[in-house]
Amino acid sequence: MSNRTTMTEFLLLGFSEVWELQILHFVVYLAALMENCLIFMAIAFTHRLHSPMYFFLMNMSILDLDLGSISVIVPKSMANSFMNIMSISYAGCVAQIFFLLFLLGADFSLLTIMAYDRYVAICQPLNYEALMNCRACVKMAAGAWISGILFSVLHTGNTFALTFCRGNMVDQFFCEIPQLLKLTCSDSYLSEIGVLAFTVCLVLGCFVFIILSYVQIFKSVLRIPSEQGQHKALSTCLPHLTVVSLFVCSGAFAYLKPTSSSPSALDLVVAILYSVLPPIMNPIIYSMRNKEIKVALRRLTGWRLFTQE
Repeated sequence: MSNRTTMTEFLLLGFSEVWELQILHFVVYLAALMENCLIFMAIAFTHRLHSPMYFFLMNMSILDLDLGSISVIVPKSMANSFMNIMSISYAGCVAQIFFLLFLLGADFSLLTIMAYDRYVAICQPLNYEALMNCRACVKMAAGAWISGILFSVLHTGNTFALTFCRGNMVDQFFCEIPQLLKLTCSDSYLSEIGVLAFTVCLVLGCFVFIILSYVQIFKSVLRIPSEQGQHKALSTCLPHLTVVSLFVCSGAFAYLKPTSSSPSALDLVVAILYSVLPPIMNPIIYSMRNKEIKVALRRLTGWRLFTQE
C-alpha cells in the first residue's frame, strides 16, 4: 500500500496544558497579525515610503501577515487545544510543511535582496536609481517568492515521499521535518538528508553574500567624513542586520541541533524561536529605529482612529 493510504493523520503534542499559556499563544498571534498589517498599510498609504527598501519590507510583511509561519501553525494548535484533540490530517500536515518552508525560503531570499539593496544605496549611490528601478525590484521580489515555492516543493515532496513506519506521533505542536524524519524507516530518510545538505549549501551561499555585502558597506561608511553621515547610513542597515541574525541563528539552531528521541522543553522553545518569534519581532525591529515608519504609523492610526477630530 502507498504511504498516503496507510497514513491518514498525525498526532501532535499540545502547545501547553496551562490555560494562561494557551491564551497568551493566541494573543501573541493576534499581535503579530496587527503589527504586520500596520506596517503593510503604513508603507502602502505613504508615498514617501515607496522606495525599494520599503517595497521589499512590504513584501516581507505580506508573507508574515497572510502566509506567515504563525498563521500556518497557531490556528490549528489553538483549535486542537480548545477542542482537546491532537490530530492533524495527512493533507493538513503537508500544507503546514509546505507553507512553513515557503515562508522561510522566501523570507531569506528577501533578506538577501535587501542586503544587495543596502549595498547599492551606500556603495554605489550614483547608480542606485538605475540598478534598483521599479522593474528590477518587481523581478527580484518575484524571484524571492518563486525561490520560496521551489524550496518548499523540493522539501515537501521529498519528505512525504518517504515511508512512515514508526507510528504517527509527532513530538511537536505542529508538523516539522526533523520530527517527521524520526517516524520514517531507517533506510528511507537518506534522500532527505541529501536535500537538507543541498539546502544548507544554498543558505550558506546567501549568508556569505550578505556578509560580503556588509563588509563593503562598512568600508564605505568608514570613508564618510562626517559622523552624522556615518550614523545615518548605518541606521538603515542595523534593522536588517538584526533580522538576519535572528533568522539565521534561530533557524540554524532548530535544524542543526541533534534531535532527541523523546519530546523536550528545548524542542518547544526552539520551535517558537524560529517559527513564531520572527513574524512578531520583524515589524518591531524595523519600526523601532526608523523615523519614517514611525511617522507613517502615527499618521495612519491618527487618520483611522480620530477621523472625527
